Amino acid sequence: MAIEIERKFLIANDEWRHNADGGIQITQGYMGGNDKSSVRIRVNGDTANINIKSKTLGAQRSEYEYDIPLTDANEMLTTLCDRPYIDKTRYHVHHQGHLWEVDVFAGENEGLVVAEIELTTVDETFSLPSWIGEEVTDAPRYYNICLVTHPFKSW
Repeated sequence: MAIEIERKFLIANDEWRHNADGGIQITQGYMGGNDKSSVRIRVNGDTANINIKSKTLGAQRSEYEYDIPLTDANEMLTTLCDRPYIDKTRYHVHHQGHLWEVDVFAGENEGLVVAEIELTTVDETFSLPSWIGEEVTDAPRYYNICLVTHPFKSW
């Protein structure tokens, strides 16, 4: 079983931009899942994947992700996925031996900026950069699948 261990934080300031890469545009849509899982189609620039993730709340969840043809992904986004899509630019920032992903949302979720860190164990220690704010790992409304039905602009 594939397990993802990820913690999610709000951003306190724009200092992260000083060490960020150029970012990549991401569009993702969700197919009607169920109470146990979500199914996501994601286009990352010129690549695409399908992702199945458990709806377990917290830092550790089951996750399965597979590359798919870009043309198939675009067709699935158009014909099978709920709207609105999640549109965001993802930046990568290295900080003291860890890679942080900073998502700057657009569209219906414009104004939301979230940082995530993937860990190898639940109790792995890491240093918080000065630009990290409140932890929202256990707050469902910050999960991308929730942002489809309850976009940030409606909060």
